[in-house]
Amino acid sequence: MPLTVLNVAYPLAPVGPDAVGGAEQVLSQLDAALAAQGHRSIVVACAGSVAAGELIATPAPQGVIDEERRHAAHEAHCRAIRAVLARRPVDVVHLHGLDFHEYLPPPGPPVLVTLHLPLSFYPAAALAPRRPRTFLHCVSAAQRRSAPAAIDLLPEIENGVAVESLAARHAKRRFALALGRICPEKGFHLAIEAAARAALPLLIAGEVFPYPDHRRYFATVIAPRLGDSTRFLGPIGFARKRRLLTAARCLLMPSLAAETSSLVAMEALACGTPVIAFPAGALPEIVEHGKTGFLVANAGEMAEAIAAVGNIDPEACRAAARARFSAERMARRYFALYEALAAGGTPPRPTA
Repeated sequence: MPLTVLNVAYPLAPVGPDAVGGAEQVLSQLDAALAAQGHRSIVVACAGSVAAGELIATPAPQGVIDEERRHAAHEAHCRAIRAVLARRPVDVVHLHGLDFHEYLPPPGPPVLVTLHLPLSFYPAAALAPRRPRTFLHCVSAAQRRSAPAAIDLLPEIENGVAVESLAARHAKRRFALALGRICPEKGFHLAIEAAARAALPLLIAGEVFPYPDHRRYFATVIAPRLGDSTRFLGPIGFARKRRLLTAARCLLMPSLAAETSSLVAMEALACGTPVIAFPAGALPEIVEHGKTGFLVANAGEMAEAIAAVGNIDPEACRAAARARFSAERMARRYFALYEALAAGGTPPRPTA
C-alpha cells in the first residue's frame, strides 16, 4: 500500500541531487526512491532545494548564519510542518536536521529521527524526546556504540550511494582529491600538508557555508596555501564529482571529527578510487586497510600511503561498494521501517 512520507531537511542547507551535505544527499535519495516506487513523498526544505516529490519550500537564509537567522528558519519549518500535517494524512515524518528538536511536530503520526552527526553535537534533551511515537536511530555501528546506554535507539541504517551511476571508468590522472564541507573538523589543511609531502597535486572541492568559523577557516588556513599544486574548485555537481573521483589517484579524508558515515568515501570506492583516511568514527567500517585504501594516523602517514596507493586494486574498491554501499539497499531498509512505523508496531531494538 502506498505510503505518504514527510521528509524534513535541516533548514539551512538545500537538498537535491547536487546537495553538499551527507544528510541532504540521503534525504534526496529517499525522496527519489519514494517517488519512483509510487509512494507520496513530501519534502520540507529551504528554497533552492530540488525534490522528486512535492517540495514545501521555506525561506533560505541570507548572509551570515547567526542565531537570529537560525531562529527564523526554525519558525518557518515549524509552520510548514504543521501546515502539511493539518491538511493531509501523513504516515511517517522523517527528520534529518541537527536541530530537529526545534521543529518537532506535535503528537500525531510517528516521527523517525536520523542522527546524521556525532551524538555529542545534539543537546541531551533532544536525544530523549518526550513526544510519543518518536524514534531515533544512527547511521553506523560506530555511531551507535558511542551512545550512552540511556538513549533509546532503533537499529542503525547505514547510508548508501548511487553505485550504478558511479560505474563509469576514466584513466587515472596524477592528482589527489579532497571533497566535502570546508570547515575545521574536516582537516583539509592536513590533506594539503600530506599531498605536498608526497609531491602530488591536490584538488579540493566543496562549499564554504556562511558560518563565521567556516569562512574564517577557509580565509586564514586554506586560501593562503592555494597555488599551482593545490587548487580549490568550489562546489561541484554530481557529474563533475563523478569525473574527479574516477580520475583521482586517491581520496584524502583527514577528518578530525568522529565521522558517523562518509558518502564521499563510498562514492570514491564505487568509482574505483582508494580512500586514505584517519580512523575517525565510522571510517574504519568503510575503508578496508590495505584492500580499498589505508587508515593512517597523521599527515606524515597519509603522505606515505599516497606513495603506496598504486598497490590498491580499483576493482576491489568497486566490488566493495557494490556489495556494501548501494542506495537501493539503504532505501529498502528505510521503507521497511516506514511500513512498520505506519502500521503502529514496535520496531526492533539493537541486540548489541
